[in-house]
Amino acid sequence: MIPKVYVVDDEALAVKRLVRMLEATGRVDIVGQSTDPEAAVEAIRAAPVDLVFLDISMPDLDGFEVCARLPAGVMVVFTTAHDEHALAAFATNAIDYLLKPIRDDELARAIDKLERLRDRPDASHALAAAMANILAVKQPERIASRLGDRIHFVELDRISHFIAEDKLTYAVTAERSYIVEPSIADLEERYARAGFFRIHRATLVRLAAIVELTGGSDGTRVRLGDGKELAVARERAKSLKDKLGV
Repeated sequence: MIPKVYVVDDEALAVKRLVRMLEATGRVDIVGQSTDPEAAVEAIRAAPVDLVFLDISMPDLDGFEVCARLPAGVMVVFTTAHDEHALAAFATNAIDYLLKPIRDDELARAIDKLERLRDRPDASHALAAAMANILAVKQPERIASRLGDRIHFVELDRISHFIAEDKLTYAVTAERSYIVEPSIADLEERYARAGFFRIHRATLVRLAAIVELTGGSDGTRVRLGDGKELAVARERAKSLKDKLGV
């Protein structure tokens, strides 16, 4: 029986390209596609789906969160543009991953793996075990800091804030600051779903790192767990309070 496939990616062009590639194989039946992860979960729950090609980095719900909400028995192939998500465990489990831009031979490998799993007499148990493994080994997101020929990886949950100074962008932890390549605007777009909020045109703060919010004649300020105080732009103060629930 030809497997029924659903494609989920928040980028419409990525969905269109992958659907075209899948159709060209002649080995699957595309039953749906979506750029909205919430809508995709509902659609997959409502219709028979064997396999979901699922992007990892999406706003609101990331691929791991979507995966956890799918019905039992639905297989998942993760797709990602970031090396840090390409866990070695993916390649050894029934669930697979594809690194963007997806290649035809890698896509064929993923479909081969699906077919091998479906042929196993213990397919449902193997799938459940693979799903448990893949969710258990979810690694924290990291950002790269390059210094000469050396690249240091900083875990996102160690970073209290990002700040732009003297045409450079820094990721700041309790121990030190690291130069990173993305701009504050790029970091805001990338990490808003991870709990970061832009309090100033040059400052992006992890909301969980804020321990105190103060207001005075010099404007609103936040104090972080490491004692640092940062100014909040006047036009962003209300939105910050809303985010903090105050």
